[in-house]
Amino acid sequence: MKTTGLALLAALLLLPAAAGAAAEKCRDDTMKNYAGKYILLVEGSVPTGEDGVYCCIGGRSALDILKEAAKGAAAVIAWGNCASFGCVQAAKPNPTHATPISKLIGKPVINVPGCPPIADVMAAVVVHLLMFGRGPELDAQGRPREFYGRRVHDTCYRRPYYDAGLFVDAWDDDGARKGYCLFRMGCRGPVTYNACSVTKWNQSTSYPIQSGHGCIGCSENGFWDNGPFYRHLPSFPGFGIESTADTVGAALGIGVAVGVAAHAVTTNIRKRPLIAETVKESSPAGQTEDEEAQ
Repeated sequence: MKTTGLALLAALLLLPAAAGAAAEKCRDDTMKNYAGKYILLVEGSVPTGEDGVYCCIGGRSALDILKEAAKGAAAVIAWGNCASFGCVQAAKPNPTHATPISKLIGKPVINVPGCPPIADVMAAVVVHLLMFGRGPELDAQGRPREFYGRRVHDTCYRRPYYDAGLFVDAWDDDGARKGYCLFRMGCRGPVTYNACSVTKWNQSTSYPIQSGHGCIGCSENGFWDNGPFYRHLPSFPGFGIESTADTVGAALGIGVAVGVAAHAVTTNIRKRPLIAETVKESSPAGQTEDEEAQ
């Protein structure tokens, strides 16, 4: 297979055999020798308050190091919700002025959010860049559409319970033991876009909802401020006729009843010509009931 020849600067920054000055030399050598050809992988938001004093490395602020490294990068990827959207560091009142990477550099950033992001998704984005020399298609929040194009709710194995109006109402109730939908326990799967329920974690072993805990929406912008956790959403756009998950069961029941009645009426209307034809054929000499009565 032919690759684009892009280098991985983050591999030298995040997983170095060296430390201190030796690690910084690896970083500097990569930026010098592969200018315009390396991929910069950034983890964590950058505190910009007080001239960046809240995060300094080797006497330099994280902001200065980021800008220098991003200048010669062929592509920049923000790993996790912190780098993508700010996460808990940027939650109100954000005393350090923690800021996402995309707001600090003058070039596009591929956001791969999650707390943590899915390892397979991280690898896939890097491989896409190495193989094609360009980033994947992104959504409005700068996330790869391939992995963030569907709601967790839409591909969740508990979705049929939601549609049937079967919910967990307490962590130790019968619904929890039967694996019912966790929406009423605060699950944010209906408003969270990620590949959790498809790709999962740890070689597709599991994901939060499968382990019995509702989604907290960690791939969404500002999810930490959209709390409190464990309080379910009042409503959300999506599945058909319900206005809230609390009424989905009743609404579905009404819908089924109306559907059955409508089907019965429609069926009878369709049968009338057939019934009339059958009666006519079964009467003597093909006479109708009115003719027989005369």
